[in-house]
Amino acid sequence: MSFYKKKKYRTASVYRETNETKIRIYLNLDGQGKLNIKCGIELLEHMLEQITNNGQIDITIRTKVFSPIDNHHTIEDIGIAMGKAFKKALGKKIGIKRYGFAYVPMDESLSRVVIDFSGRPSLHMTKLGKGQFDLFREFFQGWVNNCKSTLHIDNLKGFNSHHQIESIFKAFGIAIRMAISLDKRIKNKLYSTKGIL
Repeated sequence: MSFYKKKKYRTASVYRETNETKIRIYLNLDGQGKLNIKCGIELLEHMLEQITNNGQIDITIRTKVFSPIDNHHTIEDIGIAMGKAFKKALGKKIGIKRYGFAYVPMDESLSRVVIDFSGRPSLHMTKLGKGQFDLFREFFQGWVNNCKSTLHIDNLKGFNSHHQIESIFKAFGIAIRMAISLDKRIKNKLYSTKGIL
């Protein structure tokens, strides 16, 4: 494919195949907030759109599911592949701000997301709803494990499950945008006293 040929872009292409799914992802961290996806789960597509729009990143995702028992494998495997793509696109993380956070309201719901591209996978997330909404934890766990990041997700207020999860995904996108932005003051080094992330 001819996605993102310009070298100035921080991009990645990831292909992941298991006995359950095939996932192909193209990621551009310096994009315009565009999502191109057909995964068969409209709610997930809607939530991923919150990431691209609020994070101002471009993502193209192609999926094929071999065991469509429920949405678990698709949601988790997309999270895993996206995590791998973020890790690849960020490379050595030179010059990034590393930390990002956001508080986002959606009607009665208020969510907080805090990210550290620390190189250490760690997810801390409050429980949300049941069924399909609960499966989004698997998405974030897959992303964290493969992106090697620390992620705190808290829904501080809310009772409408859709509002809760959407405010989380919006906050996630904004926090990512902050954390991956480049800081001119540290353009040739890492934002770490250890010298490695």
